[in-house]
Parts: sequence; C-alpha cells; structure tokens
Amino acid sequence: MTDAIAYCTAHGFPERVDAAVILGSGLGGFADGLDRIAEIAYGDIPGFPDVTVAGHHGALIAARQEGTTILVFSGRFHHYEGHGFDKTVIPARMAAAFGAKLLVVSNAAGGINLGFRVGDLMLIDDLMRIGFPVAPPQPAFRAAYPEPRLLDHAANTARTQGIALRQGTYLYVKGPVYETPAEIRAYRTLGADAVGMSTMPELLEAGRAGIPAIGFSLVTNMATGVTGEKLAHADIQDVAERRKADFTRLVKAIIATW
Repeated sequence: MTDAIAYCTAHGFPERVDAAVILGSGLGGFADGLDRIAEIAYGDIPGFPDVTVAGHHGALIAARQEGTTILVFSGRFHHYEGHGFDKTVIPARMAAAFGAKLLVVSNAAGGINLGFRVGDLMLIDDLMRIGFPVAPPQPAFRAAYPEPRLLDHAANTARTQGIALRQGTYLYVKGPVYETPAEIRAYRTLGADAVGMSTMPELLEAGRAGIPAIGFSLVTNMATGVTGEKLAHADIQDVAERRKADFTRLVKAIIATW
C-alpha cells in the first residue's frame, strides 16, 4: 500500500482526500462532471491488478467538487476474477491511507424483493453473506455497518434531491455464476432484498479501518427466476446508463453535506 500511495502522489494526487467513491458496473460516468486533478490506470499502480469485467473503466481518479477532494475508483477487483480478498479490499485501504472521512460504495445488483423494479436505487441498510469469508484473515471484529447517522443522512439527502430510494439488505455472493431460482427463493425467505458479487468486502474493511461508509445498489435486473428472463451483462450497463444522472447527483450531494 505504501508503494501505491507514493506512486499516486508522485503523479499528481493529493496527499489527503475528503471522500472516496467506488463505482460499480456501468456507473463510471460519476467522474465525468468532476474537476479532475489526476488519473492513473490501475495497471500502472504498484499492487493493483487490472480489471477484466465490462463496465469497469479500471482507473483511479483524483478530483474536486466544490472544494471537496474526492478519490474515485472507476471499477473494482472482484473475488470471482481470481483475486484474493486482500485485493478486493484495496480501494477501502487506499481510502483510509489517503485519510478519507467518507466512503461511498456502489454496485449493480439483482433484485430479490418482489416489490422492487429494474432501475431502482437501493440504499444498503444491512449486509448478508452465506457461509464463507468476505475479507482477508484478521482478528475477529464486529461489523460497523451501517452507521445510523450516515444511513439517515443518505436517506434524507435523497428526499431533499427528489430521488426515489429503496432501502434493503444486500446479499453478497462470490459468483461468477448467477444464482439458481431455488437459491433466490431461499435468499428472499432469509430477508435479502438484492444480490451481488461485490461491495460487502469493501464496506466491512472500511468499518474495520474506521471510515464511515455507505453502500448503494442499482437494481439492473431482477434475480434469476423472478421474471423468467435470461440475464445479460449488457442489460446491466443499459440500466446503469439510464440512472447514472440520479446516482451522480445523489452521491455528490451526500459528500457535499456530510
């Protein structure tokens, strides 16, 4: 991590940032309206793997928004790509190393809750996993997610911005294979509202590092068996394109008023 920080600061990144944002599939447009300070491809940063999933740009960006300095991870490293959890949590550790006081994590997810619709934004108010670790080995600690004050702040900001926002439990699965209809029915019974293959490791690592963190899921498809339609990654990107303006406005407002 020390080498990565040194490389970034030597290439124009500030030594400290106010907030950090990890962007999920198709949501890379968040950085387009920011005043960019510097940008480096992941593959050029020591210790960073390249991204291989469509919809993930694969660059680290330093930017400003109305006097706030933001570290933007345009793309992430998934466990299902073959990366250990020590790699998947690199963005959260980088955010901590840069002194971020807020981490916002986003993802594209499948809707499990039958009341959800494709295109819904969900504020993650709880986390779930089924029987496997989601972080590098370390001493046991109690998950700090969610932080009630930040959860309320995010929900209130959405109302102020006039953006409809669901709330629910995010279920983390390792992937890369989509879940079976039977698994989705079981997860719904257990209380999951949306399912995805990222985000939980970063949120838990942020909590361990003491960074207030909040997560959002964009429901880009209904989970297997809900509608009978075949799932395709291209559809995920199409939905993300339609909602990126609302997502961008919401996250900028949360950062500006936190």
